[in-house]
Amino acid sequence: MSPSAPLRVGLVQTRTPATHEAALAHVAPLVREAIAQGARFVLTPECTNVLQKDRARLLPTLTALEDDPVVGGLRAIAAETGTWIDVGSALVLREDGKAANRQAVIDPTGAIVATYDKLHMFDVQLPNGETARESATYTPGERAVVVDTPLAAFGLTICYDMRFPALHRALALAGAKVITAPAAFTRPTGEAHWDVLLRARAIETGSFVIAAAQGGFHEDGRGTWGRSIAIGPWGEVIGKLDHDEPGVLIADLDLSAADKARAAIPVLANAREFTGP
Repeated sequence: MSPSAPLRVGLVQTRTPATHEAALAHVAPLVREAIAQGARFVLTPECTNVLQKDRARLLPTLTALEDDPVVGGLRAIAAETGTWIDVGSALVLREDGKAANRQAVIDPTGAIVATYDKLHMFDVQLPNGETARESATYTPGERAVVVDTPLAAFGLTICYDMRFPALHRALALAGAKVITAPAAFTRPTGEAHWDVLLRARAIETGSFVIAAAQGGFHEDGRGTWGRSIAIGPWGEVIGKLDHDEPGVLIADLDLSAADKARAAIPVLANAREFTGP
């Protein structure tokens, strides 16, 4: 790919089922659809491999990342098609036996070249009475991750991370021009905050933000917002799915736009350390 050629990315929107077998059958055709449309980098949502909020049912089904059947299936597709595939997150077992919400970047040979464990746990009580306690199930990560690929440098985040600007600034300062935001956003928070949070993270870092989402009402009873979206470094919406049905969003990213946005408003360079209050 020449430096001036746009990077075509595919954002896969799913309604992930409650078993791994069904999840792979659901996501694989959508990933192939994105690749057929020319995507060289495909991003799937948070919880790509299984969506099950009942801990007693979920935990016994989890495996190490390398043994997960959905991740394995996507690795095979990456190798078969010569495509970069970012598993937005898979719910897996850590090396210490605890659970993690882990993103995995797969290269065109099918190798996992980078992983990122979600830093910020979604522990909330929403105004409509809906509650979530991710920390009761998952161990948070401790490090930010930028993956430098021949396509672009990608900064990795997952869902609730989008509410924490310092993480995105650190990724941009480390060289990321594209920030991934795979998500399983709740419907109330999605309606109120989805677009504005993602656009803000793009604007304040001069980065592309690509957000592949879960959407609709799932087998386990939860509802997710959908509306997968790709945003440019000036905050412009490049493409968006205006629904919560499974599907594919294709977006062409002119990576030079990140350099132009950062040169025009150099917030990364102009930020100052301060004391107080």
